[in-house]
Amino acid sequence: MEEYYRYFTAVHVVFVISWMAGLFYILSLFIYHTEAQDKPEPEKSILTVQFVKMEATLWKIIATPAMIISVLAGVTMLYLNPGLLQADWMHVKLAFVVALLIYHFICQNIVKQLKHGVFKMTSFKLRLWRELATVFMIAIVFAVILRNAVNWIYGLIGIMGIALVIMFAVKMYKKIREKSN
Repeated sequence: MEEYYRYFTAVHVVFVISWMAGLFYILSLFIYHTEAQDKPEPEKSILTVQFVKMEATLWKIIATPAMIISVLAGVTMLYLNPGLLQADWMHVKLAFVVALLIYHFICQNIVKQLKHGVFKMTSFKLRLWRELATVFMIAIVFAVILRNAVNWIYGLIGIMGIALVIMFAVKMYKKIREKSN
């Protein structure tokens, strides 16, 4: 059983990396797609068609399959080692995984909206939204690596601190971009 567990762990890690890469990239595409709406014609139309194609391809071929394989490998790991479900750190990890799954499906909805020309978020809000995936990733990695060694209150404060730093960095980036235009 231990040997199989290690194989599924390797598969899980590889596809979590792929999933996160897909989430980070899709948000970058959303940002550029949204910003393309401010371009003059025919540039706007050309870019819009290209972004819709890129978003659909990324979502269908990389992000969603990677998410599915990550979840299936993770569930298999829990099946092979059910004792993990007794660990507090696993409960924390799974809570963040559920949040990441919700995030994934919200992004899927954004893919559909943009395909139909519906732009509900500004590029600035999308930049903030992109950083939420970073917060989830950091929280999951810390929960898995530190396990019981972490004091969850300090961990939560740390994650919130990281989120604030990221939000500050995004705001600073926006100001720098506005000054250069």
